[in-house]
Amino acid sequence: MAELVQYVYAVVGADASLDGVPTGIDEARVEIQAEGSVAALVSALDASVYGGPPLETRTGDLEWLGPRARAHDHVVTWASESTATVPLPMFTMFRDRDGVRSMLRERRDELGRGLERVRGRQEYGIRLFRIDDALTAHLAELSPRIAELDRSAAAASPGQRYLLTRKIEAERVSELRRIGSEVAQRAFDELSAHASGAVLDTLPRRTLEGMAGVAVLNASFLLPRADTDSFRRTLTTLVEEYEPRGFRFEFTGPWPPYHFVQETQGER
Repeated sequence: MAELVQYVYAVVGADASLDGVPTGIDEARVEIQAEGSVAALVSALDASVYGGPPLETRTGDLEWLGPRARAHDHVVTWASESTATVPLPMFTMFRDRDGVRSMLRERRDELGRGLERVRGRQEYGIRLFRIDDALTAHLAELSPRIAELDRSAAAASPGQRYLLTRKIEAERVSELRRIGSEVAQRAFDELSAHASGAVLDTLPRRTLEGMAGVAVLNASFLLPRADTDSFRRTLTTLVEEYEPRGFRFEFTGPWPPYHFVQETQGER
């Protein structure tokens, strides 16, 4: 019989049901292992594949990693849609069931706090992009400084107009950045008012396909289910105000609450 390791997807309450649970990595059965008030969602996997040295040789292979990442996420997403869930990072593993029980016992209070924090809540993501070509055409609507310079240039003599136009071009770069930061802060503040938690993430380097622009906001919000509609209404107001002026919003979710259980994800 092959030697096995215990793969842990997430932690849930000990009273969680497995009705409808999907299969896990490599189509392995997902089981629940309780210890006191908390429990782990686990699969038994082949140690010759998922033990330390063998696994290390495979994690750089994206073709191998991809389906396993999807399976992990499938289990965690199912759990978070069903009950309060603390997701654990991929490849959180223990030698045996005793190791899983020991982890749950040692971290019971910490894990319990994580479960209470996310109970009845879901994570959503917002990314905001500043599309410079489009925003430039509307810059005077959002920048009193540019509006003033535009008025001065329109009323100036040809020689003065040339100098003012050069000045506007120089000011435009800094105003695009300032307005992008200002709109991002407003969006974050107004959306955070509906959330029980909000975090700023590293800005992605990519731009939107077919549009020259940069990301100015990348945030995650932990929303009580009852407040999702009000969050969406506020987002709709921001979209209606700023997308016609050169911004684009991306709204994703719901996701498992990865960003809001960081305390629980330390290595063991």
